[in-house]
Amino acid sequence: MQKRIIALVDCDSFFVSCEQADDKGYKNTPTCVISGRNGCVISRSKEAKQLGIKMGIPMFMAKKEFPEANYIVANHDKYKSYSEKVMKCLDDFSPDVQVVSVDEAFIDLTGTRKLFNRNYINIAKLIRETILEKTDIPVSIGISLSKTLAKLASDKAKSTGGIYAIGTSKIISELQKTNIDEISGIGKANSLTLRRYGVLTGYEFVSKTDEWIKTKLGINGVELRHELLGEVISKVDNKYEAPKSIQNTSTICDGTFSDNLHIIKMELSKHLHGACAKLRQHNLKCSSIGVMLKTKDFITYYDKKILIKPTDFELTLQKSVNEILPKIYRENILYRSTGIILEHLSFANNEQLSLFDEGKQKEEKLSKCIDNIEKRFGKNSIRTGF
Repeated sequence: MQKRIIALVDCDSFFVSCEQADDKGYKNTPTCVISGRNGCVISRSKEAKQLGIKMGIPMFMAKKEFPEANYIVANHDKYKSYSEKVMKCLDDFSPDVQVVSVDEAFIDLTGTRKLFNRNYINIAKLIRETILEKTDIPVSIGISLSKTLAKLASDKAKSTGGIYAIGTSKIISELQKTNIDEISGIGKANSLTLRRYGVLTGYEFVSKTDEWIKTKLGINGVELRHELLGEVISKVDNKYEAPKSIQNTSTICDGTFSDNLHIIKMELSKHLHGACAKLRQHNLKCSSIGVMLKTKDFITYYDKKILIKPTDFELTLQKSVNEILPKIYRENILYRSTGIILEHLSFANNEQLSLFDEGKQKEEKLSKCIDNIEKRFGKNSIRTGF
């Protein structure tokens, strides 16, 4: 069976790169994109990172500490337009392109060496040059034998000149120096589980048997092990697949610990607002919502609720958050981070409709109204509350 050659193309600091492509005056300057007019930093230029501006810092704090930087309110319509241009470039190199988010896509390059008369590293260089020439967006490219390894390679490419390849002979050495929580698909919960059993690196993970991994992580863990060994379990598929979950989590916005219930409620409201916007952006609805609180000492409290029917309506989901929060909140405990997790996602147009469901139509109109307001006035310009 022919081995596949799969690349992950990942746009560098995508939101900022779009702003720099749109206005050359921002090139080579400390520039940040913020989530809304009173929001937090969500994308930084290389120069902004060098200044010390942290992701997630509120804009008013960033401006006070780093007044020399540029701060731009996010324009997601602009970013979507640039994303489409980048993905169109990839279509010229292979028919098998799988867009996984606004700023990254897998591309199957198997067999393209004859077509372009160059090796895969040089094909990746050509892809980078083409995207930069046509869109002015810099990208990093990881190349390997599976999606999981390509993702690992793309992470390393960002600090090694923009292109990184993990061939068969390099797999073991790469996994030996890769922490278990650096591997895409492991997740925080599974990482903690593996660490309890002394599995700290990618190599220690693949050294376990399928049977051992299945008892700890289930069949998905077994498939991940084979992907890390260079087997293609998940093919590059140009059909869009719904993500398994949407998560919005972060440290409490001022960067300090808090036991203040009002602050925690406001943080969860912000996360829910962003998660619902992502649902509608991808034409999805969820059937399960979870709430997470993490203490100063890294103890996690979590609970979730299964919904009667799928929804993307923020006010409905807010009621569920209101029900869950009292079950996991503990007084006089300092919390460092909060989060919302939406699961059991399905496409909105797959839902069975009722002729008498007028309430659903009102919800959809209100959700669309919220999205339109934010397109005009910026993300987080309107928010639901507890």
